[in-house]
Amino acid sequence: MNNYEGLFIIKPDLKEEDVKNLFKALADGVTKNGGAVTKEESWGKKQLVYPVSKFKEGYYYKLDFTAPANAVTKLEASYKLNQDILRTMITRR
Repeated sequence: MNNYEGLFIIKPDLKEEDVKNLFKALADGVTKNGGAVTKEESWGKKQLVYPVSKFKEGYYYKLDFTAPANAVTKLEASYKLNQDILRTMITRR
């Protein structure tokens, strides 16, 4: 099991309840693939440096977790399919 850090930028036009449900779904995806969430941080809505998909701001969410190496590729593939996620970056710590 390796330690990872995931940073996500979520669309700013979602309702607050939908954003919380999406945060929960991101964490659940880690546990479903054999990982464990160690820390979750919601940084709120922030201005983007440059427009992403015509959005100038987004909700930032940071997720620290442990998972097997093969789970990360599955997670990245599933996160790319979600249209509410503007950007995803998962790095090994």
